[in-house]
Amino acid sequence: MSKEAKMRKFSSEVRSRAIRMVLEHEREHSSRWATICSVAAKIGCTAQTLNEWVKKYEVDSGARAGVPTDMAEKLKALEREVRELRQANEILRKASAYFAMAELDRRSKP
Repeated sequence: MSKEAKMRKFSSEVRSRAIRMVLEHEREHSSRWATICSVAAKIGCTAQTLNEWVKKYEVDSGARAGVPTDMAEKLKALEREVRELRQANEILRKASAYFAMAELDRRSKP
């Protein structure tokens, strides 16, 4: 598979349509995987990719256990903020220690 094929992006409309096709035509196939393979071939993505889209849709709609996309995004943003705040606190702690030592040095010199 070429690098361009791996990096191909599908619009949200194509994703939604593909997911809908899987869910609507699932009964016509022997298994969900067979349905996914059939639909994936029609839209030009891999079956694994379409399977991930369907699972994500099911989590977001509450049909499958897991962390919904909006909550995952909020969690990621909060983790980033915590990391940045910890870095800022570390910088402030070091600066405070540096200036405290400088003040002690200044006071100890006659």
